[in-house]
Amino acid sequence: MLAADDIAARRDFPPDWVRQAIGAARYLPQVAKYIQPPPPGTPKNWQVYRSRFIDPVRIRAGVQFWQDNRQTLARAQAQTGVPAEIIVGIIGVETIYGQQMGSFRVIDALTTLAFDFPASHPRADARSAFFLAELEQFLSLTHRTGVDPLAPLGSFAGAMGMAQFMPSSWVKYAIDFDGDNRVDLFNSAADAIGSVANYFKAFNWQPGLPTHYAVRFDSPTLNLPALMAPDILPTFSAEQFVAHGAVLDGAALQHPGPLALVELQNGEAPPSYVAGTGNFYAITRYNWSSYYAMAVIELGQEVAQAMARP
Repeated sequence: MLAADDIAARRDFPPDWVRQAIGAARYLPQVAKYIQPPPPGTPKNWQVYRSRFIDPVRIRAGVQFWQDNRQTLARAQAQTGVPAEIIVGIIGVETIYGQQMGSFRVIDALTTLAFDFPASHPRADARSAFFLAELEQFLSLTHRTGVDPLAPLGSFAGAMGMAQFMPSSWVKYAIDFDGDNRVDLFNSAADAIGSVANYFKAFNWQPGLPTHYAVRFDSPTLNLPALMAPDILPTFSAEQFVAHGAVLDGAALQHPGPLALVELQNGEAPPSYVAGTGNFYAITRYNWSSYYAMAVIELGQEVAQAMARP
């Protein structure tokens, strides 16, 4: 229980309270299994990934969520510049608008990953340290709010609520957006909406900027390795992008900030590509995956289009 005593000392908590909370946690072997990366060489497939999140069930639920929270979404967009469809896309991809917020006790998930992270994982030490820090944040959050640390349920990684915030994100970015003087991402759609918008504002969301542009290639001048080298970090000006053999059209040619070439593999079919902006990169700060970001964007677009239909 050295870790419990360390947390208690750092946070000035009663040592017995921390020991009791951690001592009541259970090791979850399925969590250790789920956290493992896919086997090396596992092909990525954007179309398959997309089909998991963009389907009639999520679109219908997204329309209902948008209709039920229209004023709150408009207020969040007005205050932060984050479009309603991005907020709707996030909450839809994460939990189908609160329908699937996770069934694991958060303290069980976090203690499993903090103290028994699979040693075979290529980044086991760093990931174990990350989850130990999240466990500390979770205990701090429950202690401050008077919540039983054994009660909250979440994902296998310890993410919570409609927006699936990790404890550190809850502490840093979650806000009271419904005016009841408490933050509740489990039961308050308004708090979830405001918190997602606040998260992106903190990660430099630029109002009015597209998330991405269509891109084609000029084969004779294409330098794909150079375009791919920075991964999804926006690095190139539009002029530099074109100089490396990318073909941009219309507004993309006047894009004021840096761009990144985003590759979405399609199994054995040719990859798909887009030119990602700083706002595309901001979405990947929520989940460090270009596939995730594109699913969020396209789900939000699909729901917006469904909202516009009679």
